[in-house]
Amino acid sequence: MNCPACSHALTPLSVGELTVDACEGGCGGTWFDHYELRKVDEPSEALGDQLLDVQRDPSVVVDPSKRYDCPKCNDGVVMMRHFWSVKREITIDECPECGGIFLDAGELARIRAEFPSHEAKEAAADAYFHTTVDSAFDAARAADHLGPHVGEPAPPAI
Repeated sequence: MNCPACSHALTPLSVGELTVDACEGGCGGTWFDHYELRKVDEPSEALGDQLLDVQRDPSVVVDPSKRYDCPKCNDGVVMMRHFWSVKREITIDECPECGGIFLDAGELARIRAEFPSHEAKEAAADAYFHTTVDSAFDAARAADHLGPHVGEPAPPAI
């Protein structure tokens, strides 16, 4: 496979029972197959420490606005760029077809530093949804009490 960011050959990198594909000697990015990132995304997961320092060539420059093609899927699938968490600080590139994730150099360290644990990440998500979604649901529920319910006739037009 070739790196989606700089086209350098990806090298298999094994840490424990996990094998990822790293752009060693290129941009320093890392490819994680479906669900592999979840095994190293928290600071308590020791395997992730070994993936933080992928050797990179400082002369390789990556265009941050470029959309990446999935390096695993051979049919030209463009990966989706989205935020990693509700903090909306780190963007990742995820393949909609195979579920693989590509992280640019430094993104794994930022992901691991974002929350101290899975529980802290879940608590932040709950708080975010409470402040952004609950009020919309409350407004919809209030409006529902004012309007017709299923099976009831609509009020007459004025």
